[in-house]
Amino acid sequence: MTTTTTAAADAAFIDNNPQAGQGRPLPKKESDLFKNVVKFYESKQYKKGIKAADAILKRYPNHGETLCMKGLIVNAMANAAVVFFAQQGGGGGGDGDGAGAGVDKKKEAVELVKKGLMMDMRSHVCWHVYGLLHRSSQNYTEAIKAYKQALRIDSSNLQILRDLGLLQIQMRDLHGFRDTRLKILTLRPNSKVHWLTYAVAVHVTGDANGAVGVLDSYMDTLDKDCVEFQRNFEASELAMYKNWVLAESTTTTTIPPTGDAAAASVAGQEDNEPNDGLGGIRKALCHLDEIDHIVVDRTGFLMTKLSYQLQLGQFDGAKETVSSLFERGLTEDYRVHGAYMCALLKCDKATCREVEKLKGMSTLATLRPLSEDERAILLSAYYGASGGGGGGEEDDGFAKASANGKDGTINGDSTTTMSGLASTFPRSMAIKRIYLTLLSPGCNQFKWAIDQYCRRQIIKGVPSLGSDLSSLYLVEEKLQAGTSYEFTRYRLAKDPIDIKAHAVYSVLVELVDAYIVSLESDGTFPDDTTKHPPSALVWAWYLRSVLYEQAAEYGPAISLINKCIDHTPTAVDFYELKSRVLESGGDIQLAADVVNAGRDLDHQDRYINNLATKTLLRAGREDEATKCIALFARHEAPVEQNLYDMQCTWFELELADCLRRRGALGRSLRKYMAVIKHYEVFHEDQFDFHMYCIRKVTLRSYCKLLKFEDELWGLPIYGRAAEEIIRIHLSLIANDANAKTGDEPDYSGMTPAERKKAKNIARKKKKALTDGGSGSGGGSDTTSKNMNAKNGAKTKSKPHAIDEDPEGNELLSLDHLDEAKKFAAVLVRHAPRRISAWALQFDVSIRRGKVLLALQALFKMKSIDSDDHGLFSRIVEFSQYMSLRTSQSNSAADHVLSSEFPKLMNNETLAGFVKMAMEAVKADSRSSLPMRIAVARAMLAANLGCSTEAASLILSSKLNVRGVTVESCREALAFMDALGPDGNDSKNQMMMLITTKFPFAKDFGK
Repeated sequence: MTTTTTAAADAAFIDNNPQAGQGRPLPKKESDLFKNVVKFYESKQYKKGIKAADAILKRYPNHGETLCMKGLIVNAMANAAVVFFAQQGGGGGGDGDGAGAGVDKKKEAVELVKKGLMMDMRSHVCWHVYGLLHRSSQNYTEAIKAYKQALRIDSSNLQILRDLGLLQIQMRDLHGFRDTRLKILTLRPNSKVHWLTYAVAVHVTGDANGAVGVLDSYMDTLDKDCVEFQRNFEASELAMYKNWVLAESTTTTTIPPTGDAAAASVAGQEDNEPNDGLGGIRKALCHLDEIDHIVVDRTGFLMTKLSYQLQLGQFDGAKETVSSLFERGLTEDYRVHGAYMCALLKCDKATCREVEKLKGMSTLATLRPLSEDERAILLSAYYGASGGGGGGEEDDGFAKASANGKDGTINGDSTTTMSGLASTFPRSMAIKRIYLTLLSPGCNQFKWAIDQYCRRQIIKGVPSLGSDLSSLYLVEEKLQAGTSYEFTRYRLAKDPIDIKAHAVYSVLVELVDAYIVSLESDGTFPDDTTKHPPSALVWAWYLRSVLYEQAAEYGPAISLINKCIDHTPTAVDFYELKSRVLESGGDIQLAADVVNAGRDLDHQDRYINNLATKTLLRAGREDEATKCIALFARHEAPVEQNLYDMQCTWFELELADCLRRRGALGRSLRKYMAVIKHYEVFHEDQFDFHMYCIRKVTLRSYCKLLKFEDELWGLPIYGRAAEEIIRIHLSLIANDANAKTGDEPDYSGMTPAERKKAKNIARKKKKALTDGGSGSGGGSDTTSKNMNAKNGAKTKSKPHAIDEDPEGNELLSLDHLDEAKKFAAVLVRHAPRRISAWALQFDVSIRRGKVLLALQALFKMKSIDSDDHGLFSRIVEFSQYMSLRTSQSNSAADHVLSSEFPKLMNNETLAGFVKMAMEAVKADSRSSLPMRIAVARAMLAANLGCSTEAASLILSSKLNVRGVTVESCREALAFMDALGPDGNDSKNQMMMLITTKFPFAKDFGK
């Protein structure tokens, strides 16, 4: 038979064969080939899979399932090509561009899958593959729709149900996830993973009782000698997870009993368990005793038990648990010390929970003021009877102690010992430090204790002593809960004005000054005869320099740190401190030089290298910073690309800030968007853990992961990047010169429909110009081609979206108002207690003309900080905006505005409101500099006084107020510049104040 005859016969066979797709099964040979296609896909043997699929399609070109599987394999090959191309640093050395080939393959895959789906829309395989294709593109919403369509055809397909469940938990469709996992459990009730996943699904929907019931049902299916009842990691984690869920449950069951059983249940509950909302905690505490023999995480077990005991008021048991934790080596864990204090003082449940949430070195003693009786109780527990007392001036048992006293003794006499924790754990630094927080700064005990603490650290040469002691600058603050309840909490003093007025700072200055005088004279500390090496004097200078820095006294700080460097020029810490002082003092260029000199002392120190990079970027020296950070970057790829791959957010933020200050807004946006992209990757990365954590039975960690991912967009680094993106877009709207390129129209004044139409026209014009001028080539393109020719194929850019537009022109061409709106909405939703987020929400809303959203933002700002200068400025701005706005008397918005906005202005007119603020600032000699600037601007806006009076509001502060920084001083100078010739004298006076406050500042006059 000739070739032509054979081909004709095959064609006739295909046309007439009733098994050519449309839901009809393949013959055995092709059916086996199709199974091989699936097997090759799952084992990533893509070329073999393509070959097998082509063999089927040769005889049945319209077989939908085979077309879809081939498309799925092609898509996997495209993804693999892109990943490989990226790992090769943008090169790859192949015949073509790996990134471009990957895009082409993806298009081919989509076409194949869509064709296969059209050929057989009744096949669950086709819909499943269509969903997998969408999932690979992270189009989860469409993938879920495809999976659900597949389940309408085959409702019992486990693989599709699993895939659907993964996407539902990823998208936080919690109730859908629960229903899907229930169906899987119903189909396969003999699988442990299905039981645990369903328990978690019920738990995350908020039904803790139901989750406990699921876990109990699973345990009932097991034999008594099963591994789940033995001591091992998985059994331990499962037991602790059940205990955690049990603590969140209530005393009532999910399905209440009826009839006599209901009456008995209610009666039993009334007799045995008080209705205080702690029934779940009681059950959980009893459950801990039941699982004690199988739990391997003893520290977690004891910490959980301690939390329950405190909430239930079982303080004696809590003390015993704390003792067990201390014996296990947790004497340096401040969470345990905080819980111990709660047990000693028998705190209420709310306080115990508040202390449990504290981080770092915070305890109950740093959370709120302690009464004299409470101090006495805690001192007795930590240092015994000799450490007790009210801490008055007459109680000087510690004041008489010699500096030679050993740990656990007083006056160096072993017969006079301290009891309590200090004697039991004499080497614990946490106990020594907590002792400082238990004493009143005005008593002799405190002076002696901090004296001994500082001497010990100075002799050892601990650079972090200054920052350690700064955590003692605690200031009382009145907080409001509701409308009537008021309580007091500590806040940390950070402003130099507050620090200099603090009693602890005064004590430290007095002590360190005495150290320096004594060590300089004879090498000993005051009232001590022990000779110390010269390094003790150097570190005393260092500590005093830190104290000067904290008080914003930059001149004396530099003098002392220079003495330290002259004495020991090889100590990197001295250069770091000098750089920090210079930066705070206004000379960022010299600060960068100094820290770079310190970096040259040790090129293997990653910390100082990163610090030098950060300071160089703040000085605007991008090239030097890039060379600096390149020392710890991979040399096979460009530095910035490598740092992007490593998700080095601090560098990208600092570089973005550097570019923004320089005016390169496109590149700056690009770097901020790189940080946003990292967080999107963090969010996507959780996908890999949904089943892994269940299989490994790390259920507690998994639930914490879900919570962390839900709070991801409210984290500070993401917030910083998003806020700067919003500010750039708003500045581009405000500044037509920056917002426009060439003859580009002004989009800010258009409606969304007009804006879309204008952008489409502009895009077509730009494309026509680009196509027409492609022959000549731009300068940057020519440079790029020349570099590629010199360096070879490996210099091709990596296929990351972040590098496709190196100058950020595409980001600059976006709709600025829409972009700002998008990020502002994310911030206020996920960071509702961040005042800057609401400030930006106001700025965006007022430009969109959304007055109610702007009003809401103002009320939110007031609830967070009613004294914020940004709030005051925006209230004034909103009042001016409303005076120019055309009112619609019958609109609901105007009714809300007329009734609610006056509350923000204390029912005053704009002039009256500004006058009240002006009088308040004049009455408070320490009102912040930013607030004074805001009020001065408002005075001019409300026509209250002349420009000289407004400037005098700033000058009268003499810069001895809060909020005085280099940036706020620049803002004050900018305000006086805006006054014109009338502000020249005021500007000169301001410059004199600034040069006195910031002796190293050199660029204020520019």
